[in-house]
Amino acid sequence: MEIHQLAYLIAVADEGSFTRAAERLLVSQPAVSAQIRRLEHELGEELLDRSERSVRPTPVGAAVLPYARAALAAVDGARLAVSELTGLLRGRAALGTVTSPNVDLAGLLAAFHGRHPMVEIALSAGDTEELTADLLAGRLDAAIISVGEVPPAGVAAEVIVDQPIVAAVGRQHELAGRDAVALAELAGRPLISLPRGTGLRARLDEAAAAAGLRLHVTFEASAPEEVADLAAHGLGVAFLPGPFADFRSDRLAVLRIDPPQLRGRLVLGWRAAGPPSPAGRALVSHLRDALGRS
Repeated sequence: MEIHQLAYLIAVADEGSFTRAAERLLVSQPAVSAQIRRLEHELGEELLDRSERSVRPTPVGAAVLPYARAALAAVDGARLAVSELTGLLRGRAALGTVTSPNVDLAGLLAAFHGRHPMVEIALSAGDTEELTADLLAGRLDAAIISVGEVPPAGVAAEVIVDQPIVAAVGRQHELAGRDAVALAELAGRPLISLPRGTGLRARLDEAAAAAGLRLHVTFEASAPEEVADLAAHGLGVAFLPGPFADFRSDRLAVLRIDPPQLRGRLVLGWRAAGPPSPAGRALVSHLRDALGRS
């Protein structure tokens, strides 16, 4: 029985999927399956029920899991003791980020690696909804996400950017000569936005619901640049972060949304209870210090 086999078992049980467990562990799915089969062969019992779409522990597997978690915790404790004595931090830290965060992540992580060269860093991208779920589940130590006035429950946050959300249209659009537009005026028009799950879309949907409006998003795109391109080609009114739209004023006419005034906040988020590992806590501390000075 090997430690990494127990880690694979825990990951599959937590994720309910060999594929998602492999993604979390940064290994191949066949490797996870093979190692768990070896563990089951050694113990002489099946630990996972593979008969359904979602993989679940068998009764034997459920009985083994607490011991597996305790074994990994003991290993982490031993590593921490060595790190504290030698002053050299080890382990793994995971950071998630939304698309186009306007943050020099490479520079931030390079600086962290220079201070803690023995810490492995995993970087992943997703939308705010996905990243928040991963953060609360402990799959991420920190995440750069978009939020409203109040961060999601269970998430502590430090603001990186607080900016307006604006409407943007192509230069030939009938609204192009205006400085501002009310959200209610856009209810009957084709709209362009990031998809549900993103912070910008959440702010838009919240504002529409508060005003009793039904907005018709005709086009969705996964990145702000794609949203801007669709608007520039005259396909509708786009919702974009203000500075991002202003930078493309050669192609787009930018309109303030008022009323209501919409704002989006990009934040560094972490679990309010704190990351579970020393490496994760060090990453959060480093990012808070670095981003707080920017």
